[in-house]
Amino acid sequence: MTHKIDWDEAYRAEEGPAWNIGAPQPEYAALIDTAGAVDGEVLDAGCGHAELALALAERGHTVVGIDLSPTAIAAATADAKRRGLTNATFEAADISSLTGYDGRFTTIFDSGLLHALPDELRDGYLRSMLRAAAPGARFYILAFGTGAFDGHEGPGPTQFSEEQLRDEVSRHWNVEQIRPAQLHSAVPGGGRAQMPGHLVVARKPD
Repeated sequence: MTHKIDWDEAYRAEEGPAWNIGAPQPEYAALIDTAGAVDGEVLDAGCGHAELALALAERGHTVVGIDLSPTAIAAATADAKRRGLTNATFEAADISSLTGYDGRFTTIFDSGLLHALPDELRDGYLRSMLRAAAPGARFYILAFGTGAFDGHEGPGPTQFSEEQLRDEVSRHWNVEQIRPAQLHSAVPGGGRAQMPGHLVVARKPD
């Protein structure tokens, strides 16, 4: 089983990937400032350049960011060092089969990773997150919704209906809430596009 995208090549490109907007996704930027939304040690799954992880570290949370791309991890590590954030660490690893963090994280963020994985890797990814989660851990997932790429030709991320997303995640996690959300991406020449999606809040089963 392999990833469909060469993630490291995407991060080496001159313009960088469209999902790298230079800040956390606005849905998460608001969430991490909500009292009680983030607890314990945090995992930023598929962190990329890790603006979310760095924003969490700036708020005092201990964060681990993991991404398949060594290029992205190197950039995130350098940025953390530049900002003096010793509570943010990063590792290049395949998040869909992650080991070595059993029971560690109380809060896990997925900022557009689940929808980017091939169908055959998603179950392993959700199992990996369950293995890395502490008892009672909370799992946030931000994923594209149906119609996010209307008119787009060729392969692209999965566009989930609410029902599909609930079925996928609830195989291993207790889904507490799914609500409409917007995902932002960078556009050539500056600015951002917004696409419809969902924000999932799930808990590790007892």
